[in-house]
Amino acid sequence: MTKPNPSPKSTSIPEAVQSSNSDSDDTATQGISQEGINNLSTDINIMLSFASRNGIIINTDIIPLIQDSSVDELILAHNLLSKNIAPATPKSIVYINKIYEGGGKKARYTKLPLLRNLVLIAMFFLILFVTTKMSPQVNSISLSKGVFGFEGFSLVINILYFSSVAGLGVSFYLLKDVIVALKEVTLVPEDSISYMSQILPGVMAGIIMSQFLAGYLIGGESGGESGVFLLNTTILALVGGFSSDALFSTLQGIIKKIKAVIN
Repeated sequence: MTKPNPSPKSTSIPEAVQSSNSDSDDTATQGISQEGINNLSTDINIMLSFASRNGIIINTDIIPLIQDSSVDELILAHNLLSKNIAPATPKSIVYINKIYEGGGKKARYTKLPLLRNLVLIAMFFLILFVTTKMSPQVNSISLSKGVFGFEGFSLVINILYFSSVAGLGVSFYLLKDVIVALKEVTLVPEDSISYMSQILPGVMAGIIMSQFLAGYLIGGESGGESGVFLLNTTILALVGGFSSDALFSTLQGIIKKIKAVIN
């Protein structure tokens, strides 16, 4: 007598894994697509290569996990390696590798337009600073008056002066941040938008600190000697550009307190 064929229930799982015609069967049996599994394997290989090239001690607990290569074990291995190479990520590693692979220093520079743009912006603010400071309209007396003490062309040239100082501050901060991100291999393509969007808020923060908060931060309307006042307002513009996020957080905290009192 021949043995009966296995029931459909016992064969449904392997058939569903091998079949690509039914998405619902794949979801029910696999729980993760083949593309997801391939991405996990690719990321694990990227992180292993990065750790070995940079002398990072690799957690040996991942060895049995990547040998069996089941979905659960691949996820565990991915989690362990992510902690192992932090703050770098597979995405940032791939991006940095593309920048450094092939070509000389010039080719690498063109592959990172963010750094190039930040350098050009810093040069622009530096030229603007020198140009406005050479104007007779910008001096210790005019700057001691603040934005409400002058008008017309004098107002424009003095505001441009503080904008240039704040721009230098925010450019210095962003360039330093990009260099650190390159060194720590944490830079990703999306950072280009994030960094460039911080320039205008940095300039605005410098103007706010040097013009509207100067009297509260350095005391009095003139801050003592006019030269000291010039130095202080210029430093405030520089600090405001460098730490625009800190000023934003401070102002946001004040607004929350005002809302709490009103409510």
